[in-house]
Amino acid sequence: MSRPLPPLQWDVFCRVIDNFGDIGVCWRLVAQLAALGHRVRLWVDDASALQWMAPQGCPGVELRAWGSPPPSPDEPAPDVMVEAFGCDIAPEFIAYSAYPSSARGQKSSKPVWINLEYLSAEAYVERNHRLPSPILSGPAAGWTRWFFYPGFTPGTGGLLREPDLMARREAFDRSAWRAEHAAAFGLGDGCAEQRWVSLFCYEPAALPELLRHGQTRPTQLLVTPGRPTAAVRAALAGGCDQKIGQKGLQRLSDKREQLSISYLPHRPQPAFDEMLWACDFNAVRGEDSLVRALWAGQAFVWQIYPQHDNAHHDKLWAFLDWLQAPASLRQFHATWNGLDAEPLQWPGDDTQAEWTACTRAARARLLTQDNLVAQLLGFVAEKR
Repeated sequence: MSRPLPPLQWDVFCRVIDNFGDIGVCWRLVAQLAALGHRVRLWVDDASALQWMAPQGCPGVELRAWGSPPPSPDEPAPDVMVEAFGCDIAPEFIAYSAYPSSARGQKSSKPVWINLEYLSAEAYVERNHRLPSPILSGPAAGWTRWFFYPGFTPGTGGLLREPDLMARREAFDRSAWRAEHAAAFGLGDGCAEQRWVSLFCYEPAALPELLRHGQTRPTQLLVTPGRPTAAVRAALAGGCDQKIGQKGLQRLSDKREQLSISYLPHRPQPAFDEMLWACDFNAVRGEDSLVRALWAGQAFVWQIYPQHDNAHHDKLWAFLDWLQAPASLRQFHATWNGLDAEPLQWPGDDTQAEWTACTRAARARLLTQDNLVAQLLGFVAEKR
């Protein structure tokens, strides 16, 4: 058994490549660490998304601009360094950590250096999780950097999950949330009978088909800001996918009485979670929202981040294998991600119930495992 950890100084490094996933994952990580009493410095090159993602900040978390000078001699040296998603810690910070100033009046000690990797269900994750990478040169020569892989199985580092998340999910009042949303957007009566769908995507070619399917029964579509909003508006204007046909898209634009579209503002992370809890079906993308869709326990489709060499195809199939997705859900994912040209088959009530049951069975498996922060703390206690 690892000994309990005292409050530690964590330095977490994040480069925002694009979209919001990198900073979203890192913010959930540092906020959970701070809630457990640890001190955190988050070094990030673009913190602009935190203005709406976490407008109140978090006690115990200090933002530092990427490339700014290392901490001063009277500040605590790092006990743990986390570089998220393979970003390289600045050499100046490594040198600062390796040669702490004598002004601190403390003996030099090696921080635990962790490379927090991307999320995947592929087999290599279990093989590479917790592997060492010795540092052979530079001021940190002789140190070890450790690979830490989030994942879906007991042989990985687990997923981010706040200790009270499922209690909050259980106490959530879906009907009240929908009524409040309906009032805010002037949706009128009958919202309780609608199918509620959230849309957080890139630019899926099948989006016009999804919008047309929204005509088949009363549907409330909640469109998140940024690329999803632009994609929906392009589809309605006929600019999303010309092979669908201008005529069909124009009919959709003129006849939407069964499809109510709400374009949402940016919202903090807890409010994003509540939106997923409130919907019958969630379209999510990237890494952070995939995990939150699993915790929501509703039917969902995941648009994986596309890679030029199509490596994301194997990653998607590995995830669907772990999910134990039924054939209909696998086909929906294939079409939504552009892996084939099959028509998008919107699920009927029985099929959607099957997809929801699949999600909840997967969630039950995940809840038997320690969350990512708990596993990180155990790993640090072991290596200190």
